[in-house]
Amino acid sequence: QVQLVESGGGLVQAGDSLRLSCTASGRTSGSYTLGWFRQAPGKGREFVAAIRWPGNSSFYSSSVEGRFTISNDNAKKTTFLQMTALKPDDTAVYSCARGIGFIAWTIEGTYTYWGQGTQVTVSS
Repeated sequence: QVQLVESGGGLVQAGDSLRLSCTASGRTSGSYTLGWFRQAPGKGREFVAAIRWPGNSSFYSSSVEGRFTISNDNAKKTTFLQMTALKPDDTAVYSCARGIGFIAWTIEGTYTYWGQGTQVTVSS
């Protein structure tokens, strides 16, 4: 089992930056895909970004590419989502998820473990 805990959410203004963290514990050895998803009020959950270990290849949704950066500190078992130029449309609960090995980037059903989520609110 792997446990995931997100942190770093909060209330910011449009144009601000925020960094989310996802820290893993438990049986964390081996290759994996770590993804960030978000769910805005009244909407379905959508893929944001993901990274694979080993290798640190990454993939982004078109709505965040160029503004968000995903990175790994594997020694600390933590994955970061650096968010810049935030917009009100980025307001959502952000959750990290981890899949075993190299799974499909964007398909949430292929991720095995999920965190509880952290709220990000961007005011205009």
